[in-house]
Amino acid sequence: MIGVLEGVAVIGVIVLIGYLCARLGVFGGETANALSRVAFYVATPAILFRILSHADLRVLFSDYMAVAAVSAVASGLIYLALALLFFRRPAGATAIGAASAMFLNSNNIGVPVAAFVIDDPQAIAAVLVLQPIAFTPVLLAVLGATSGTPRSIGRVLTQPLRNPVIVAAAAGVAVALLGIELPAVVEVPVDLLADAAIPVVLLAFGVSLVGRRVLEPGADRAPIIAATSIKAVVMPVVAWIVAEPLLDLDPAVVFATVVVAALPTGQVIYTYASRFDRGVVLARDVVLLTTVAAVPVLLVIAALLHP
Repeated sequence: MIGVLEGVAVIGVIVLIGYLCARLGVFGGETANALSRVAFYVATPAILFRILSHADLRVLFSDYMAVAAVSAVASGLIYLALALLFFRRPAGATAIGAASAMFLNSNNIGVPVAAFVIDDPQAIAAVLVLQPIAFTPVLLAVLGATSGTPRSIGRVLTQPLRNPVIVAAAAGVAVALLGIELPAVVEVPVDLLADAAIPVVLLAFGVSLVGRRVLEPGADRAPIIAATSIKAVVMPVVAWIVAEPLLDLDPAVVFATVVVAALPTGQVIYTYASRFDRGVVLARDVVLLTTVAAVPVLLVIAALLHP
């Protein structure tokens, strides 16, 4: 479990630095929004392009991808059903809640977990490809459509072309499919910007915690509890059902897919929520709570399923 502990520790230290800087007055009230804009328009597109341009897209047709896709979609649908039945919220906030229940922290926790716990990078590679290609464009389209700005039909249809995250993901997939060798003058700046993505997002997240309590009373409390429970518990259970009883996969693959499904919500959801000002508190609390819950959940999975 050293990979889990290392991943959580890295997140905690950088978030704490952002929090302390805000508490000490080094960062002002608009810093979190400014950092989130940097992440959305520059750093996140760079890291997505880097990941996808070097990805082995054959994982799209692997057992890992099948389990990851079914468990994520099921988790999102369960949240949507609960939202419609019990806590009706605006469409943008509901989209953020569903995303919080299904998007994994595939980079700064997923990568060390794949290296130290699973010892199978293909398990996390499936999620690294799946989320930006399949899920992110849908989420951003919903958030853009509910932003409250009047839009013509042409502007709605061309919206994906004006979204830096979607454009970067599409460009990365194209480079991987075509086998293009990028020159250093392109790849080096992209790598430098990509390296900034995770710390920028985590610093913004730490700044956002100042003056706020987790699970504050209000309309967001029930959605936060629902999204956290689904992400931390339901999603890995669904992954196990798909991997073992349904597909009868090798025990090592079952273990790997369930561990990946138990990863906490990715901080990128907070970036999207901040950028569109939809479900910001919900995203922030679910990211924090699922990150804390990940350690005991992963320990239980290791005790029960480790081959």
